[in-house]
Amino acid sequence: MKKITVTLDEEVARWARIRAAEQNTSVSRLVREMLKEKMQEEEAYLLAMEQFLAAKPTCLKKPGERYPQREEVHER
Repeated sequence: MKKITVTLDEEVARWARIRAAEQNTSVSRLVREMLKEKMQEEEAYLLAMEQFLAAKPTCLKKPGERYPQREEVHER
């Protein structure tokens, strides 16, 4: 693992120490897990966006037809 130094506001450092104590872990591990979770969320979002953008668009109407009215699209 790579070591880094982080500078925190006193209030943030206090919050991190309390949160780490509540979870029976170190501040270092707490920060590591939070950053890892954030990275995984961003990767999942990017993958979902790529899959969405790769999907073939669907046409709402056939040539010569009108677009559906809002009520028709949102019928329940």
